[in-house]
Amino acid sequence: MNARMRTLIAAALVIGMASGPAVAHAASAPVQAPAPASAASGRVAPLVSTPPNAAALEAAIAGLGPRHRDATAALVRVGGTAGRWQGSSGVADVRTGRDAVEQGRFRAGSVTKVFTAAVVLQLAAEGRLDLDGPVRRHLPVVPDAYGGVTVRQLLDHTSGIPAADGPGDSFEAQWEHRFDVTDPRAQVANAVAKEREFEPGTAQHYLNINYTVLGLLIEQVTGMRYADAVGARILRPLGLHGTSFPGRTETRIQGPHNRGYQAIPKADGSRELRDVTEWNSSDRWAAGDIISTTADLERFTVALFSGRVVPQAQLEAMFTVPGVQDFESGEPAAMTAGLSRIVLPDGTVAWGKSGGRHGYNTAIGATRDLSRTLVYSVNATDAKGQDMNPVALGVIMAAFTK
Repeated sequence: MNARMRTLIAAALVIGMASGPAVAHAASAPVQAPAPASAASGRVAPLVSTPPNAAALEAAIAGLGPRHRDATAALVRVGGTAGRWQGSSGVADVRTGRDAVEQGRFRAGSVTKVFTAAVVLQLAAEGRLDLDGPVRRHLPVVPDAYGGVTVRQLLDHTSGIPAADGPGDSFEAQWEHRFDVTDPRAQVANAVAKEREFEPGTAQHYLNINYTVLGLLIEQVTGMRYADAVGARILRPLGLHGTSFPGRTETRIQGPHNRGYQAIPKADGSRELRDVTEWNSSDRWAAGDIISTTADLERFTVALFSGRVVPQAQLEAMFTVPGVQDFESGEPAAMTAGLSRIVLPDGTVAWGKSGGRHGYNTAIGATRDLSRTLVYSVNATDAKGQDMNPVALGVIMAAFTK
């Protein structure tokens, strides 16, 4: 692969899979052409027909550990009709140096949003809410100023509701408040007390607050706690026994796991790997506090794309990008209801969602025909950094490129 092609692929994937507002740039890539039909059978050819490149995947996660610049461990599963590959690398604990736990649990961050979106779409399929109806119909906590915001606009981040106040974006600011307990209703009240960023439906701004509101909506409509609703509707039916929500006060990852670390620069030019495994994620709640495994997330991805989680009519919302521009960049939107659209240089379209919590970068992704799926957890040493983790990028490139 030449340098120019590698740069094009990197740009598309960084934008499409990264957690945060930057995802919106990917839609400027060309629209995928219809999949070609096989002349012999008349059937649609798979979007990806070659097996996973084992050598490239092994190289992408080679040498991880306390001395690696970008990650201490990685867990990867590549699947689909074109073949499978699974691997792990690195250490579970930099203090002991023991090998990474291949079936370990991890914080999956904003991958939570896919579960939240799926439950909302299920409720729409059941006629219990209207995607194009005002969310205020169910949630009086949403004031008149946001009375026109619809459920769909929350799902695809076009609501115009600004972010709630927090401790700040720097690692040290968040570290000081890592054990704070956050009330989602207080977050929503804080956010909707501000002026809207734009007229609902006219722009896209990827913000957690949209999914915090959706979490409250799920509770209001189902009469259940958010975590219980997701458990009853998705986790238990699919047998996702390694997936859980830590709750408002739990700071640990229950069960076997690889510890997460943040690299802290020191005055002498060296760095400290600060253990960030224990953290209260209540500030992310329905937007980003799920804990899972690569096996569970792979099973969920396959079931979701197959129409076994959300009925096909409502599932289309996960593969529909609103025709607006990103609020910050002005580029065409790329986020859908829970996912993001990524167009590779060869025209292949993939859909996925990434998540970042300190110490952990995670992503799920697939072609819509499930000829290629990918789930990874990378123990990134700067998981909330502005740029995509190089190890994660290498995994994506190896998984989706020929």
